Amino acid sequence: MRRVPLRAPNAGVGRMGAVAGMQARGRGLLVVAVALSSSTALAQGAPSSADLLRSEHEVGRAGGRLVFALRSEPKTLNPVTAVDIPSKDVIGRLTADLVHIDRQTQRTAPALAKSWRVSPDGRHYTLELRRGLRFSDGHPFDADDVVFSFQCYLDERNGSPQRDLLIVGGKPVVVRKLDAYRVAFDLEEPYAAAERLFDANAILPRHLLEKAQQEGRLPQAWGLGTPPAEMAGLGPFRLKSYVPGDRLVLERNPHYWKVDRAGRPLPYLDEIMFLLVPSEDAQVIRFKAGETDLISRLSAANFTVLARDQVAGRYRLEDLGPGLEYSFLFFNLNTLDAGKLAAVSRKQSWFSRTEFRQAVSAALDRQGMARLVYQGRGTPLATHVTPGNKLWMNGTLPPPARSLSGARDRLGRAGFSWKDGTLQDEAGEAVEFTIITNASNASRVQMASIIQDDLRELGLRVQVVPLENRALLDRVFHSHDYEAALMALTSEDVDPNSEMNVWISSGPTHLWHLGESRPATPWEDEIDGLMHRQLVTLDARERKRLYDRVQALVAENLPLIPLISPNVLVGAREGLGNFRPAILDPYVLWNADELFWLPSADRR
Repeated sequence: MRRVPLRAPNAGVGRMGAVAGMQARGRGLLVVAVALSSSTALAQGAPSSADLLRSEHEVGRAGGRLVFALRSEPKTLNPVTAVDIPSKDVIGRLTADLVHIDRQTQRTAPALAKSWRVSPDGRHYTLELRRGLRFSDGHPFDADDVVFSFQCYLDERNGSPQRDLLIVGGKPVVVRKLDAYRVAFDLEEPYAAAERLFDANAILPRHLLEKAQQEGRLPQAWGLGTPPAEMAGLGPFRLKSYVPGDRLVLERNPHYWKVDRAGRPLPYLDEIMFLLVPSEDAQVIRFKAGETDLISRLSAANFTVLARDQVAGRYRLEDLGPGLEYSFLFFNLNTLDAGKLAAVSRKQSWFSRTEFRQAVSAALDRQGMARLVYQGRGTPLATHVTPGNKLWMNGTLPPPARSLSGARDRLGRAGFSWKDGTLQDEAGEAVEFTIITNASNASRVQMASIIQDDLRELGLRVQVVPLENRALLDRVFHSHDYEAALMALTSEDVDPNSEMNVWISSGPTHLWHLGESRPATPWEDEIDGLMHRQLVTLDARERKRLYDRVQALVAENLPLIPLISPNVLVGAREGLGNFRPAILDPYVLWNADELFWLPSADRR
């Protein structure tokens, strides 16, 4: 049930919930993960008894600095409250989770927890922690830190975005210390693929943050101005310095708990420098000039520019195909105060008709959008699950195809007619509406313009109003003063539970009938039931069947009209070893502990 960030700004769902490792029955518990190989080699500051994790990827060499550009300054270094992508990009290198979702295999793997067991009823997890590990300040790590961390995420005073992920069956997950290196998690009801939840919660140092938590000021802890000596994590790097408005530098964590297959300590890099570069165009210029070493979240236009100007031996680009992001058009179906929003309320008589939404969808030239907006580096969508989500996509749904005749037929059956080429309703009123979208996202504005042209052929009058991001989100989530909007969603995981907050009627990003406690229509009630059933179903094939039905209902009723999934486009300086970008966030930094410079690059 990983939170799904909205991609209205220039920032930014199914992997089978299969268990990792071997499965075996034993004493009422099902072993669902086994420890990966550990090494007897010593990490830089780890004691001889440390239970280290060994990486099986290419052996690199130590040293060097990696430079990466952020489009905005991180808002915090606090894992409990962070929601923006720049903050997460940095925090993810400073911290570690109990269980890791490998961004390439998309499956769970041991991390701070070297193994875990789940009871046959799927409600009780027992995690075995690695022994002898230390935070980046040298303080020992044990079960007390785990229990404390989850107390922080669950504390309503902290307003953590992770909290709703830890409410299962209407009750918070109960976290219990069994001994210094074993922790139990008790769930109110079974939760399919619950081990994936552990990837979303960085483990905090109790010795540094307990006082702030007790005093109710944890949300204010670990701001950008916090001295490095007052912070510690279990990630491969630790904070070294911060220059406001310019850069943030991380240095190697000498107590990191992973080694390579030769037994040498990770990470290889001495430093990661995050430069603050406020626009994608400026980032491209710096990357071309060799001032940065990695680039991600590239638009198709800038990817083409880099490919055209590429000089052999300087950098390489990769098109990873469709990711998990999808753009969509949606209409205002919220319950409105007709006195305050009379014009919008009146038009809802059109928007609420399934045939109207189907007609709009049929009239859209998604192939043209993919070609013109994304230069062919995007995929037209029939539903919200993208082709990048290979295990969960419903392959029986037909691909979207434009049909103006089909659109006209649906409108005619719904009671609409045409006069002098203009679509009108039963009262003779011309059908027209406004689409709001994010002004700073050129691709989205261009898509809205294409929609405007496509619907003109159907006799609809559409106006496009680009808004500043904050104003856009305020209209959608608070004032509801809009008629239609073009936005995007993305997920940090491919499992269906990652989009619970979108598809259940009470979800915080259920963009139609937002904030209502019960389903507004029979098909929404069916989706609610399906999503809750797949949540507690432990059989992977049955979960797939249930989620296929959800996708079919979305494709038929179109509460969101899916448009395009843009390809994940990234680049790296030549000579960067172990560069393995993935379609799951963070695309290029997820394995920063294994990145290294080849001798030919020598970025020391």
